[in-house]
Amino acid sequence: MSLRRRAGAALTPAFRTWFRLTRPMTLGVRAMIEDGQGRVLLIRHTYVEGWHFPGGGVERGQTALEALAHEVRDEAGLALEGAPDLVGLFRNPRFEGDHIAFYRIARWRTCGEPDPREIAEWGWFDTGRLPDGAVGSVRARLGEAAGAVPASTDW
Repeated sequence: MSLRRRAGAALTPAFRTWFRLTRPMTLGVRAMIEDGQGRVLLIRHTYVEGWHFPGGGVERGQTALEALAHEVRDEAGLALEGAPDLVGLFRNPRFEGDHIAFYRIARWRTCGEPDPREIAEWGWFDTGRLPDGAVGSVRARLGEAAGAVPASTDW
């Protein structure tokens, strides 16, 4: 495990505690970005384990769509073209008071590279062949999108 990942793992609980004290309710955004060939974009952060959908927190003064555009640009090097589809709003049971707005993006264009300080790895994956380490929320949302599992209200 790299020093950055160990430091991130050590500091994450402190940041989460600070967020809980200063922000009793938080909102995040995540995106299922499709490439038109049956693949979705997944990322692996430098500071947390697993493969995730791109996304992050909505900051004070930002709309969810502004946060989504910002996170997709920073984490995936993509710019939205047109309005994304809101799939749903999910409760994050791991962090009380946290909710995630989940979007589906089919129209985008390349506008750079993912930020290497934050993104260790990224790639397009067939929804039937996800990488080892794909987190449960990725598997659940893809299963729901395919109609293979019932929709949940929890992330």
